[in-house]
Amino acid sequence: MASTPQGFNKRDKEKKRQKKREEKEKKRQARRAEAKENGGGIPFAYVDQYGNLTDTPPEPGEKEEIDASSIELGIPKKEDVEEEFDPIRKGKVAFFDNSKGFGFIMDTETQEKHFVHVSGLIDQIAENDKVVFELEKGQRGMNAVRVKLEE
Repeated sequence: MASTPQGFNKRDKEKKRQKKREEKEKKRQARRAEAKENGGGIPFAYVDQYGNLTDTPPEPGEKEEIDASSIELGIPKKEDVEEEFDPIRKGKVAFFDNSKGFGFIMDTETQEKHFVHVSGLIDQIAENDKVVFELEKGQRGMNAVRVKLEE
């Protein structure tokens, strides 16, 4: 009787596994030999008080005690600094499409363009009109709201 292909595959797979184990052991032996040549292992490094890596251990007298509770993890808390921010801005309508119901207003101070929707209008506006508006945070940035013509 001839051997079945399944039996042949099992023997073949076992030979491959054995070969891999032998190669792995050879690599391990080579790493050990190299480590012995280089001084017997992984080189040891210390960190000095300035954060630099050195090969000399720090002096015991130079150690500085640090209070662990004073270390702040994460993003530092913002100080409540009130900026002088005028909510009422002046600008010029750069573009407005009445059929689509949106446009852009160019801020005269910062030269930034702000999106404006027809729902944020108090007065009817057209391109090149001078307007007064307020800014409000929208989905994609600051939006101009409560837009009215400048008197």
